Amino acid sequence: MKKTLIGIIGTALLFINAPGTEAYLVQYKEQFYRLFHLHYIQYPDDTMENIYWLERAIAADFANPLYALARIEDEVQWEKYRYLFMMHVHLKLIEQYLFLGNKWNKRNAYFYNAPWKEQNLESLETAETCFRTALSYWNAAREWAEKIQDRRFRYINLRNVQHWEDEAGRIADMSLDYEKIINRELALLQQVREKFQAMDENTY
Repeated sequence: MKKTLIGIIGTALLFINAPGTEAYLVQYKEQFYRLFHLHYIQYPDDTMENIYWLERAIAADFANPLYALARIEDEVQWEKYRYLFMMHVHLKLIEQYLFLGNKWNKRNAYFYNAPWKEQNLESLETAETCFRTALSYWNAAREWAEKIQDRRFRYINLRNVQHWEDEAGRIADMSLDYEKIINRELALLQQVREKFQAMDENTY
């Protein structure tokens, strides 16, 4: 399903051609991450584009520490940076899949939607796929956040990515719990699905 959602973007996006410069190949995690951006109005195509860049960032290699998004001075800082980066990108993917899922989600099953029962059920299925994909990324984000709690990193704070440190802290103290949020969305989705399934589409 993930491939269906983002495959249409294509590999042409890998080549960036800024005005007055030569095209260059995007190949490192940090480069892909810089292509991620939020839109004033988040249309599904915008969200799928962001998902594409973030998933490429996960799969790519890290750039040399000289080109990291934080100042790196030793190997321990480099290790913590990599864990923070991976955790943060997984969190961003969760947000994007939740954005995408909510484009297809239905909060209510109104009686006058009965003639479009099947279309609404299909829409709910797409939303559920997005939510469950987000949940899988949450499990990965927690695993990266756990690595950051190693005592070796306790007094290491990386400048420029302090908000990533804050995210790790919120996961550790459970003030950030996407599993709870996503499960609540899935439970509501199932309730709405059951209402649609009980409808007689020929009534109205």
